[in-house]
Amino acid sequence: MSQLEKVKALIELRAKARLGGGEKRIEAQHAKGKYTARERIAILLDEGSFEEFDMFVEHRCTNFGMEKTKFLGDGVVTGSGTINGRLVYVFAQDFTVIGGSLSETLALKICKVMDMAVKVGAPVIGLNDSGGARIQEGVNALAGYAEIFQRNIMSSGVIPQISGIFGPCAGGAVYSPALTDFTLMIEGLSYMFLTGPKVVKTVTGEDVTQEQLGGASVHASKSGVAHFTAANEDEGLELIKKLFGYLPSNNREEAPRVECTDPIARMDDSLNEIIPDNPNKAYDMYEVIGKVFDNGEFLEVHAAYAKNIIVGFARMNGQSVGVVANQPKYMAGVLDINASRKAARFVRFCDAFNIPLVTLVDVPGFLPGTGQEYGGVITHGAKLLYAYGEATVPKVTVTLRKSYGGSHIVMSCKQLRGDLNYAWPTAEIAVMGAEGAAEVLYAKEVKEAGENAAAVKAEKLKEYNDQFSNPYNAARYGYIDDVIEPRNTRFRVIRALEQLRTKQQVNYAKKHDNLPL
Repeated sequence: MSQLEKVKALIELRAKARLGGGEKRIEAQHAKGKYTARERIAILLDEGSFEEFDMFVEHRCTNFGMEKTKFLGDGVVTGSGTINGRLVYVFAQDFTVIGGSLSETLALKICKVMDMAVKVGAPVIGLNDSGGARIQEGVNALAGYAEIFQRNIMSSGVIPQISGIFGPCAGGAVYSPALTDFTLMIEGLSYMFLTGPKVVKTVTGEDVTQEQLGGASVHASKSGVAHFTAANEDEGLELIKKLFGYLPSNNREEAPRVECTDPIARMDDSLNEIIPDNPNKAYDMYEVIGKVFDNGEFLEVHAAYAKNIIVGFARMNGQSVGVVANQPKYMAGVLDINASRKAARFVRFCDAFNIPLVTLVDVPGFLPGTGQEYGGVITHGAKLLYAYGEATVPKVTVTLRKSYGGSHIVMSCKQLRGDLNYAWPTAEIAVMGAEGAAEVLYAKEVKEAGENAAAVKAEKLKEYNDQFSNPYNAARYGYIDDVIEPRNTRFRVIRALEQLRTKQQVNYAKKHDNLPL
């Protein structure tokens, strides 16, 4: 065979590999409203940047006549490319090839790109669309999953890992996304569960659909497994690109800074009036976020889960920051089990990847009740406490209104190594709210007052409020570095972050920590 004939054969092989499971299966994929693996990669990456690995890999299984069913690439497309010029490694499972089921060789392809990503310090994005383990390969498929999981674990905190669920993801397959930093699901198209509806029906007698059991809305709002959802694949891929823009490539770098066109000293007078005079009245923390951060832009994480706390990414003077904020508009902004877990994981991610933390505080306490106590709110609340105390990135805290008791401590207080802690003049930093405190402190005086009890209680409440329902008591001890004008928050936080750019803080040497799980 001549050289030209060999080149022609190569071109033909490449064309065959790019067809995956063939035209009919591609049409079936499109009929479901889904892109193919290669189409997804083409949308995700910069045009012409994709460098594919292992296009000619085939499975090695000979059980159940599998040697007669072989496809080039074996059900996953892997390689590297760029997003906005930045290197990233990707793998996209190809449902047109044996349902994207995981074989030994398919797992090895994924492991290869994961190893390369760690070696060069670049993120990994996995696009999942698979029927699960390839049953014909038995334990080899299980071993393949475990090899991937081990790499997820070793890469954690070293390179960002993002999972897109663009179809089925069931059984052992769900654990790789669960081990990654962020998971995105497509509404109406993707689902995740350990055991499917048929098994659930057999074991528990419960009738449930795939969507009810593990659809995008379920995992976004009830379980918290999904950090993001998107209405369709195009929106999902754009969201992954947007998220990627806030993240560094690895744990030794900082997130890329972007040019800031929003004036650093921009003031918004409405912030001076946003806190209601009535301490029991709610306001919307999203309004504060929109008025403080660059161009009002905010990429929320876990938007539909534990709405009493808000977490996500924004920028301050072009610098990527992680935002954690209580939401008084939902459950009065109390902390509970889910809010504590949600915020703790986000804080730890930001700390692992050198992203400064800006915390906006308005928290009346932890949610009381047997449901919370039996569910281990103590341990879960300790996760948030631990995350902030462990974090060594720049930490700037602004207390807007309430900051009571244990919830004051866990929201990045000074003693958890908060670098710069500011408060608005409306801040109330105390062991508890005035009503509760008055009942404990002045119970005797109120009881002895008889008919004048109401007047005495009102007087004592005012006395307590005058003394403690303000930020100045904490400021006297240096627990608050400054009381700032609300409309000046943007400028003061930006100045604080610039001051902290060269911060260096190292925790004690250890094999690893033992956080309260």
